[in-house]
Amino acid sequence: MSTTRQHPPGGLGREPDGGGPASPVPADRRWRTLSLRQASGIVPTARDFARQALHDWGWLPAAGADRRAAAEDVLLVVSELVTNACLHAGGPEELRIACSPKVLRVEVVDRGAGQPAPRTPHRAGRPGGHGMFIVQRLCLDWGVMRTPDEPGKTVWAELAAPPA
Repeated sequence: MSTTRQHPPGGLGREPDGGGPASPVPADRRWRTLSLRQASGIVPTARDFARQALHDWGWLPAAGADRRAAAEDVLLVVSELVTNACLHAGGPEELRIACSPKVLRVEVVDRGAGQPAPRTPHRAGRPGGHGMFIVQRLCLDWGVMRTPDEPGKTVWAELAAPPA
């Protein structure tokens, strides 16, 4: 179930603790960063990067169906956020993935001014427009961070860590 909140166009989005863009990062969070500025095959490159991070953090190889589903959800969210940046924001600049014992966070930095949002109403039978709906359904929460007086944004999403 999603706890996603809608953000008005041009809004800053929110951080998971409700504190705004300057929220502290948990000390136990491990980060991986991939520059996508010069990458070719951006979506497969991003998925491979995420897959390797999940392997290094012990999410893969998955021991059971729940852990396998959690890893597949992460890879799908990475694909959707990176694809959205490619289609609607002039391409992604950077992919960041962070892991803590309870949450995995995916961030995609782009130079776009738009505001991602699930297409409303969602029409499952129509092609296109499903990316942010998928992110909303799979994630605990998601949002957008902007830095004042700087172009672009960071679209973030958080997924629950799989059961041990």
